[in-house]
Amino acid sequence: MTERDNDGFLDCLAARNAGEDEFLEAVRSVHRDIAPVLDANEAYREAAILERLSEPDRIISFRVTWQDDDGAIRVNRGWRVQHSSAIGPYKGGLRFAPSVNQSVLKFLAFEQTFKNALTGLPMGSAKGGADFDPRGRSEGEVMRFCQAFMQELYRHIGPNTDIPAGDINVGEREIGFLFGQYKKITNTFSGAMTGKGLEYGGAPMRPEATGFGLAYFVDRMLEEHDRSIEGRAIALSGAGNVAMHAARKALELGGRPVTLSNSDGFLHAESAFTSDDLDLIERSEARLEALADRLDATWHGGDKPWGVECDIALPCATQNELDADDARALVGNGVVAVAEGANMPCTADAIECFQSSDVIFGPAKAANAGGVALSGLEMSQNAAFQSGDREHLGERLKAIMCRIHDRCLEHCGEGDVVDYARGANIAGFRKVADAMLSFGVS
Repeated sequence: MTERDNDGFLDCLAARNAGEDEFLEAVRSVHRDIAPVLDANEAYREAAILERLSEPDRIISFRVTWQDDDGAIRVNRGWRVQHSSAIGPYKGGLRFAPSVNQSVLKFLAFEQTFKNALTGLPMGSAKGGADFDPRGRSEGEVMRFCQAFMQELYRHIGPNTDIPAGDINVGEREIGFLFGQYKKITNTFSGAMTGKGLEYGGAPMRPEATGFGLAYFVDRMLEEHDRSIEGRAIALSGAGNVAMHAARKALELGGRPVTLSNSDGFLHAESAFTSDDLDLIERSEARLEALADRLDATWHGGDKPWGVECDIALPCATQNELDADDARALVGNGVVAVAEGANMPCTADAIECFQSSDVIFGPAKAANAGGVALSGLEMSQNAAFQSGDREHLGERLKAIMCRIHDRCLEHCGEGDVVDYARGANIAGFRKVADAMLSFGVS
């Protein structure tokens, strides 16, 4: 099978990865955009670049055995998908959730390949995690799980090999437990992880980076289309780091964040959430629905925020949360721009709806790259044994997000509305593909 036979490539991909729907959709979406690039470049075809990129360098699967507070032995499964080291050491987050499986991690690692390439920083791609659910677990149980997880992972990572970071349910606390165990096992203090606490080598702004970067990207998208974020109503899903910090930065840029959500429904502030409102939400341990009266907002149980009239939509919660019906509702209400804050939150049908309706669409691999960009800056900081400066890092983050935008623009093709998804896929693919050609067959 060669890449000249596009249908054959996709059929073979599906047969080799049966049941891995998330991964298959991610590869198909990239394939659609880069097929003309493959057709025009014999070297890419002869070297089977896309076929090679669709197979991770390696997948590490391991048992994680730990003890709960009652003394019972628990067993979970852990993974690390090391996808590509063509342009740098493997880099990508760890997530702990019952929904974690090999297909999800392969999809995330594949997407990470292009996202990391777009930043312009020397980072390869990886993703990992475990089917461990930390909800309802004590701090001691989370610590023991993290230590047991690192007991297996440590031999596969390192500052010049693979540098994990946090992701869903893996925050600064979990990174501390993981890095502490890595340090103890290896007897080294190195930049083997990012997302660390400031006390031991972390970078300021890491929690804010993905949300801030998303807002910067949206602002640059609108500017490119002679529009502004000023005064625009912005619907956001989620209420975690990404959504909250995107809302804060959007507010700072003059936007009006009007929704936040959780798995039970969404909160709608008709005029906009204020900075004080966002402070209250972040400080409170109560769920969103319990805060409605204190925020002069309306709670909509069992619903998603995409039916609210808005100019900009930022899905920041979870995968496939915004489907074709949601997209049609947004288009009907006059949405101008949609940008993905989570990983693949929009289904393929939803994206098609936006693009066919001339809605400006920012794909995750470009729009939510702020987190990994800041991680790359933390890697540089660790390598030089220096501390980061918040203002300087903030300026560099904004510059990287604007550069990502411009790289997408450069490769998007012609049209009244920029096809950022196509531009991101082609720009990322070309960078990685050219590096792979330099290495020969490997």
